[in-house]
Amino acid sequence: MCSASLVSRLDPPKQVAPRNAYLVGTGIAALAAAAYLVKEGGLSGPNIVLFEQMELFGGSLDAHGNPKDGYVMRGGRMFEERFNCTYDLLSFIPSIADPMKSAKDELMEFHQEFFWNDRARLVSGGQIVDVSDLGFRERDRLDLIALCATPESVLDIRTIQDWFEPHFFRSNFWFIWSTTFAFAPWHSAIEFKRYCLRFLHLFSTIDTMAGIYRTQFNQFDAMVRPIVAWLKARGVRLEMGAEVTDIDVVIEGGQKTATRLHYRQGGEDRVIDLAEQDLVFVTNGSMTSDTSYGSMDTVPALNTTRNGGSWELWERLAVKSPDFGCPAVFVSRIDQSKWESFTVTADDSSFFDRLEAFSGSRAGKGGLVTIKDSNWLLTVVLNRQPHFYEQPKNVLVWWGYGLFPDQPGNFVHKPMSECTGREILIELLSHLRFTESIPHILDTSRVITAMMPYITAQFMPRVRTDRPKVIPKGSRNLAFIGQFCEIPDDVVFTVEYSVRAAQTAVFGLLDIQRPVSPFYKGQHDPRVLFDAWKTLHRH
Repeated sequence: MCSASLVSRLDPPKQVAPRNAYLVGTGIAALAAAAYLVKEGGLSGPNIVLFEQMELFGGSLDAHGNPKDGYVMRGGRMFEERFNCTYDLLSFIPSIADPMKSAKDELMEFHQEFFWNDRARLVSGGQIVDVSDLGFRERDRLDLIALCATPESVLDIRTIQDWFEPHFFRSNFWFIWSTTFAFAPWHSAIEFKRYCLRFLHLFSTIDTMAGIYRTQFNQFDAMVRPIVAWLKARGVRLEMGAEVTDIDVVIEGGQKTATRLHYRQGGEDRVIDLAEQDLVFVTNGSMTSDTSYGSMDTVPALNTTRNGGSWELWERLAVKSPDFGCPAVFVSRIDQSKWESFTVTADDSSFFDRLEAFSGSRAGKGGLVTIKDSNWLLTVVLNRQPHFYEQPKNVLVWWGYGLFPDQPGNFVHKPMSECTGREILIELLSHLRFTESIPHILDTSRVITAMMPYITAQFMPRVRTDRPKVIPKGSRNLAFIGQFCEIPDDVVFTVEYSVRAAQTAVFGLLDIQRPVSPFYKGQHDPRVLFDAWKTLHRH
């Protein structure tokens, strides 16, 4: 034991400076990272700052509008039972509708009542297609199995159409799989392989989509708003209208250290000097950057200027080190990465009534309906109403998209990208043979279209180094999160990918002794393999 005189001569304990964390973007990856910094990392809320270039938070999980002008959401994400990272996050976030239950509990309870049982997954010639036969030839099956067994290092920049014969792209399987996940033939064979393995356990229900989960409301209301409320209650700061323009990185002896953060807000350029213990999380790239909107009577312009700050920041970072990836690979072929969605706000149930009667499924139960013979490859879905939290009972909202917007329509003889919302409705209703209802539905609907130049940019052919690792080699305090970082085996264009990136980044940089939520690999389960084999041979 030290004597009193010795204790008095000891140096006073050093005051440890608080750790700050700075996050670029307010998409689900950044929101999840901020939540884990608080919950698992023990950071104080006021020491966590999220920078958002826009005036709206949520990134690509956006949804807004009103019953008069119309609602809009650029996309709708699907979930399934093996999204372990997402459910871990939602397990400690209170539901928007009932703070006494978690957002995860709300989602699971909703699925029990509103699981999909799709009876009209594909439509052609105004008739429902029998999709019990997936339309495979033996060569298609062998090619699919061979792809799943081929190492990614062999595939590199090969495309899906490089691997399969033309017949494969005429199969019912391709029409279902491609429109469920938004694949085109020119997309990456690696990404397609990852999807096949990641969702192998869903093969047996591919026709009914029974294994798909959805949130009760759109994902902005069901996920983003509750997470933001949770963060703000703990003092986390959201700086809106603040664009991070650059990050200084010192590279010495293989170590990479972010030392200064530059951002622009309110017309002023500002700088934050980073202390040794501070952390930076960058959402590099955005699949909804440069979105433009159209209306019932206007056409969305195709924006190719790449105004999104997340792309410009990534380009500046990529110059500093090859370990920070190659953004040009993902944004240089807009004709192959764009498609168009549309949100319809209706004053009565006419379209819902017609499609429910046609499909045999009520809203919220039917899943996706794809027009197989549509040149635009149109797909629509009737969600359970209300789909927006504050949506009035007398207003209905439904959503759709076209994967090939540059093709001429079958009934409206011009590309979808050149059509107004009114013309898109006419094309869709004509495909469904709802022609006698067209005047009424047009008179009682408001359409907002969204042209998204980079919506499938993450599917573009690439090599392994084109996406930076979540924590790049030698990085001491800088991590990449979102859809354009590299997570082996997992699949982009999912909420799960973003949340897994957030967990990986936070747990890794803080050296938290907690594993990232387990990754499910159904290809190692004999029962899953057997069910998938039976499905591939189903007639």
